[in-house]
Amino acid sequence: MPTENSTQQSPQAAEAATPYQAVEHWFQRYRPRSRIFENGHLQTLAGNFWPRKHALPEPEPVPIEVEAANGIFPASHVLCYCHWQPEEVRAKRLTVVLVHGLEGSSDSHYIRGNSAKAWRAGCNVVRMNMRNCGDTELLCPTLYHCGLSGDVGKVVEHVVREHGLQSVAVVGYSMGGNLVLKYVGELGENAPAYLKAAVAISPAMDLAACSDALHAWQNRLYESNFLKGLLRRYRYKAGLFPRIYDIESARQVRSIREFDNNIVARYCGFKDAEDYYAKASSSVVASDIRVPTLVIHALDDPFIRMTAPTRDKLLANPNVSLIETDHGGHCAFLASPDGHASNKDFDGYWAEHTLLQFLLATVPEKDTAMADALRGEVAD
Repeated sequence: MPTENSTQQSPQAAEAATPYQAVEHWFQRYRPRSRIFENGHLQTLAGNFWPRKHALPEPEPVPIEVEAANGIFPASHVLCYCHWQPEEVRAKRLTVVLVHGLEGSSDSHYIRGNSAKAWRAGCNVVRMNMRNCGDTELLCPTLYHCGLSGDVGKVVEHVVREHGLQSVAVVGYSMGGNLVLKYVGELGENAPAYLKAAVAISPAMDLAACSDALHAWQNRLYESNFLKGLLRRYRYKAGLFPRIYDIESARQVRSIREFDNNIVARYCGFKDAEDYYAKASSSVVASDIRVPTLVIHALDDPFIRMTAPTRDKLLANPNVSLIETDHGGHCAFLASPDGHASNKDFDGYWAEHTLLQFLLATVPEKDTAMADALRGEVAD
């Protein structure tokens, strides 16, 4: 199993040798692009602006029902943007479902970057918006939150049913990473045969710890930015559905924890913020993951905290490859081109490159009709 910090690898994990973990040719060690990027805050900020390529064909917008009408709320839908390979090969191509992070959307830079890489590799790509994200508030009367892993499942089931797909992988960033890991963990032994792999980059697996970290003084800029977006969206939502949401709930909110306590818990069926964090954290089901899964986390991530018990669960699970790097920030991982000489178009986004190579190495040859494309070193 590849690891950046071998001292944190448990004996159980070191001895594990499932077929996909034994294939390590996809793994290249992470090296920060320069010394300045050994600072997690600079990495995080730079990752939002570093140049990247987004060459993608026009998508097919597909609204997918994720929650049926129940007499109180009408049905809830999420909007996905799908990039399909030609129909004659579509069903046998790997389909990558991508899930963004908190206050992101299907147009988030890392979603589009991963989409372009996967598309060039011959994969189908589904860019999923969470509920209300990507200007979809009218599609959904309910709010979005970290526990809605079932929405990922509904999207996967829909595209498989509509296109007869044989191979699907789910990829999530930050909050989306929590949703993806929660989804595959909840499936456990019942994971469908077409679900081949999962990837989580900088996943918020321990929500209470992450919420506390966001409120630390050095991270108030991040918290303020997230909170501004969440409150703006909530006020807009309350204007659209005034019979459901009380605008006054947002007036005394000064932190993410207060937002989760006053709004998420109140309107999403939790007792309070602590109950929400306990039930929505993917760490609870980390030991139950049964599909090949890659988790990438930077130890200098400013506000994502992985607790020791969660790390131990991942390391002890033979289905999980955990890569922890000393540097990388939050969802950034801007890398030096050294070690990527064979890839003349390497764009510096190491996590995106690594997760694609993991997926292409993990999906069995017999489940694809593009063996030649998968064997080639895919550049972006």
